[in-house]
Amino acid sequence: VLSACDTGQGKVTGDGVIGLSRSLITAGVPSVIVTLWSIPDNPSALLMTEFYRNLQQNSDKAQALRSAMLTTMKQYPNQPSAWAAYTLIGEAE
Repeated sequence: VLSACDTGQGKVTGDGVIGLSRSLITAGVPSVIVTLWSIPDNPSALLMTEFYRNLQQNSDKAQALRSAMLTTMKQYPNQPSAWAAYTLIGEAE
């Protein structure tokens, strides 16, 4: 999990986006969660806490992230920048 700001960004080429997430996938990491823009600290802490709590109950990373995003969205309903920046790249299981 790369929950710092802008970790999903990179250089756009004919082969796709080349950045940190692609390097990790190429190195053999089955999946990575990144952010697509700058994220506020407090909502990010809530989302990550919820993500890991959900992941302990269900090994599906996509479902765990979705649930965490929904929980954070309820807490910050008028601030999509607080929860919508996260994306899973790679395998969900």
